[in-house]
Amino acid sequence: MRRITRRTVLAVTAGAVAAPAVSTATPAAADTTTATSEGRQAAFGLNPVLRTDLVTRVTPRNNWLVTAVAIQYSHRIDLRGRVIPPSAFQVKATVGGQTAARTVTRVYSNTTAEVDDRSHPGRPGDRLIIELDPNDSNARAAGTDPLPLDRAYSVRQVEDVRTPGGELVLKAGPFASRNDDVITPVVDDFAAGSFTDSAGFELDFRLYQPEGFVRNPLTRTRYPLVVTLHGGGEVADNNMTQLTSNRIAVTFAKPQRQRRNPAFVLSPQIPLPRPMDGPDGTDWTDAKVQAALAELIDTFVSEHSRNVDTARLYLVGLSSGGRGIFSLLAKRPDVFAAALPTAGWGDTAAMDRITHIPIWADHSVDDPVVPYREGRFGNPGTWTLMNALETAGARVTRGDWANDLPKTQFEARSRALLRQARATRSHVLFTSYTPGTTPVNPHLAWAQTYENDVVIDWLFEQSR
Repeated sequence: MRRITRRTVLAVTAGAVAAPAVSTATPAAADTTTATSEGRQAAFGLNPVLRTDLVTRVTPRNNWLVTAVAIQYSHRIDLRGRVIPPSAFQVKATVGGQTAARTVTRVYSNTTAEVDDRSHPGRPGDRLIIELDPNDSNARAAGTDPLPLDRAYSVRQVEDVRTPGGELVLKAGPFASRNDDVITPVVDDFAAGSFTDSAGFELDFRLYQPEGFVRNPLTRTRYPLVVTLHGGGEVADNNMTQLTSNRIAVTFAKPQRQRRNPAFVLSPQIPLPRPMDGPDGTDWTDAKVQAALAELIDTFVSEHSRNVDTARLYLVGLSSGGRGIFSLLAKRPDVFAAALPTAGWGDTAAMDRITHIPIWADHSVDDPVVPYREGRFGNPGTWTLMNALETAGARVTRGDWANDLPKTQFEARSRALLRQARATRSHVLFTSYTPGTTPVNPHLAWAQTYENDVVIDWLFEQSR
């Protein structure tokens, strides 16, 4: 997460404008006087705002949303058990030239500019977190490209905040503050880069580096490498939406997963104007793109030969990224340890070259964009590819269930399927989602895939 810095301008508060005062006191006396003055000011609710930031989140189904506003104050806020009512703050967003209110759902103090997902959130600190309803029509942080959100939000305190004993903590007032920055947990931890291959073709990418490597680049610890291939909707020049349009990359970099499976996460982005010279008119099978992708992976592994576990290179992708997986695996069958293709399609003639590779594929039966059986651009969908894999000699373990099951039930079904696969010594698994159960759009089969700890645990267990 980005470090929050103190602005060196006048601080606008809900009830006052605080400016530096000139003093002739000695330094020691000035320190004492200032501390006393600040304590008294905070005690009477005059607590200057230092900065305001938006907190966004990459969600499984609704993409990139503004989910909270974090206000940093000069002094610690101690509510002494008081719950601040949502009505105490008004938040407005100006998006696409239209200004409209956001719905405030919870307000609490915290020590950092982070949303606290606990049922009783917060702790005394110098931040106030104002959570917003993710279902608001103006909650989006991006369209095709990230939206210009700097200073797009205004926040005004309209009710005094007091302790249960009646002591004024934060005073309401006529001034609104605007956001200085946008904080996106996990996404902000990806470094931005670009790679130009030997033919002169350039791919932008984002890279997450495991904490142990960042702390000590000379470590001899070897980490897996997860390469994520985005869908056709993320082809762009922003080097961002391959992270924020879905949780494919965020899944592998979030703190809980990194504590369990520290890994490098490499997320390239196909540029505009979109190359479409592939054999079936898709981007990851475009000759220029695929050559650059292969060279990027090889170069990264070579440059990090001390720290990348070459026996644990993983490919994950969705939609046209799934198509890219089937194509790349067939052309480089001895490189990758396992793959997760979702809602993809491919070439049945290539399946005999990848029967040895562990794959867990999934697809919605009623997918209208990449049909489950027929696929796209004349190449068949996942169902037909799995049949071709089986004909070529791979044992495929199949399961089907609803894609809108609660997480615990969804993972229980995945766990049962995995037990069945292990009992029959199968390393290819295929999950089909029953018609009418994939939320938002039947093509978006991946919303549950990357929230499924059973699948992700299975992936990291694979090794060449």
